[in-house]
Amino acid sequence: MAPYRVGIVGLGRMGSTIGDEGHHQYAPFAIAAACSASPLLEVVAGCDLLAERRSAFAARWGVDAVYEDAGEMLAAESLDMVAICTTASGLLKPADRAIDHAFRGDAHADLTVAAVEAGLPMVYVEKAMASSLERADEVRDAVHAASAAFNSGVLRRFDRHYQQVRDAIAEGVIGDPIAVVHYAPTTLLHGHIHSIDTISLLLGDPPIDRVRGELVSPASASDGRHVAADPRATYQLRFTTGVEAWSVPAAYWEFEVIGAVGSIRSLDNGEAVVLRSGDRDAPGSWRQRPMPEQAEAQAGEDRGPVVACLEDLVAEHEGHGPTLGNVALTHHITEACLAVAESHLAGGGWLSLPLERRDLYVFHI
Repeated sequence: MAPYRVGIVGLGRMGSTIGDEGHHQYAPFAIAAACSASPLLEVVAGCDLLAERRSAFAARWGVDAVYEDAGEMLAAESLDMVAICTTASGLLKPADRAIDHAFRGDAHADLTVAAVEAGLPMVYVEKAMASSLERADEVRDAVHAASAAFNSGVLRRFDRHYQQVRDAIAEGVIGDPIAVVHYAPTTLLHGHIHSIDTISLLLGDPPIDRVRGELVSPASASDGRHVAADPRATYQLRFTTGVEAWSVPAAYWEFEVIGAVGSIRSLDNGEAVVLRSGDRDAPGSWRQRPMPEQAEAQAGEDRGPVVACLEDLVAEHEGHGPTLGNVALTHHITEACLAVAESHLAGGGWLSLPLERRDLYVFHI
């Protein structure tokens, strides 16, 4: 069977060039490189507002069909999959805040809705899926109406390291999970969309019941229902299972899940994992243990999270169940993330999901 035809919107970092930055642990990382590494996918078209990016992309990947207008590409190329790799706001970097408090640019939402309404059966969109809940609702409803396969760029979800940790927790090596701590100073929609999604993955994706949070950076000033720059934030989550999770603004992208009889901690942005569980010879104490052998053996199958994410879209398209980052789950995680800002604006108290108000806009480049 011929590979599925892929078009990329946004031919900069994630679309084409991020591999040049040396992210060796995630290679291949750019969408174009991941498609080249998969026998299921072929990049046949690209779109970008900048002529120099179009030219560089065409030369690098051997793609003749390059466009300035995304709608023109979608109409002309008979694509099976589109990868939306623009900035979330639609502004070009180095812009890092809204032009003014009337600005509500939401390119990810705009392009996703346009793609599924044009009949594209598979859509990858960079995070976040939308910068407000009213637009996230629109994306979810459009994807469902079109019965399209959907994944977003929360790529730790597709990383075998984090999946091994998830599997070990599901196997009961730490007992029933009680609490989760995420460690890293980061912003809300650029970073915590990843951290909340990863916590959810590690726990098996139970629903999030309540959220509270604080915006801690100077850029968090809001004019009414508008946050003009992606703010640094901390949060607390409560899942329907009773598990609670916290984000601590320190260290470098670590996650620890604490259970009834042990704990498991992912270190250094997925570079290592430490498992501790009860010691029969010393009741009440925990000792470091090796990871389960079955999970370690699976690491040899890894071709990288981006390939896994894109091939997961193909799997749903071919009838093998919903994607790991399906639009309903992505919408739920996005709602929890935006609820952090809502909680801050409401004084930092707990808010139950789903939120009543849907109009708060948080700028994200």
